Amino acid sequence: MIVAATQFAPVAGDIAANVRSIAETVRAAGAEGARVVVFAELSLTGYEPSLVHRSPDLVLTEDDPRLDPLREACRAAGAAAVVNGPVRTPGGRPGITTLVLGPDGTLLTRYDKQHLYGVEAEVFAPGIADGRFTLDGLRFALATCYDNRFPELAEQAAADSCRVYLASSVLSADNDSFETVYPVRARDFGLYVVLGNVLGPNEDGVGGGLAGAWGPDGARLADAGPDKPGYVLVDVPDGR
Repeated sequence: MIVAATQFAPVAGDIAANVRSIAETVRAAGAEGARVVVFAELSLTGYEPSLVHRSPDLVLTEDDPRLDPLREACRAAGAAAVVNGPVRTPGGRPGITTLVLGPDGTLLTRYDKQHLYGVEAEVFAPGIADGRFTLDGLRFALATCYDNRFPELAEQAAADSCRVYLASSVLSADNDSFETVYPVRARDFGLYVVLGNVLGPNEDGVGGGLAGAWGPDGARLADAGPDKPGYVLVDVPDGR
């Protein structure tokens, strides 16, 4: 199983432009053998909670036609896309939602960020359910940025027989999570941790890139660097 960890600079509030960038990345990574392609938190709109709050048209639905180019890219590439954006919930507020679109373009699962940070709590609804999906016999867990500060999420993922823990985040280059969170979750719970991050300015600061992965021993397996858009590939063995 090859997983791609991505980074790019989303255009604030421009879903169409961001879907194009995401779809192009899925096609490119799929051409190199990636079966799963992981993107950053709020990659569909940019990390702009206040803008989302002011602009109801930025809230998507699970079957939103604006995602059709991405569904087609998944089908063309034979790869699943793990994308994140503001998606409507039954209660009215959007969630900070990861949608996993499968290699056939259909929705494999949805995960709403459980632990909201700062201004997010004024705009979004917290999730209450864990995110899981299985592809080619490999079980995946989902978590979003601040979620990863809570080790019980990774602990439960390991208990649920997940092998890969996918983290969609928005982190500056000086964020301590690169040393104190992601490698620790990998090592403590025997998981492959794969991080999608952002580049460029956003409401939280400036994205620092460094998308990549850590192995079950906590060692870095891949690093996309601090400033160039693109992706790195991680080969996850089938067996535990």
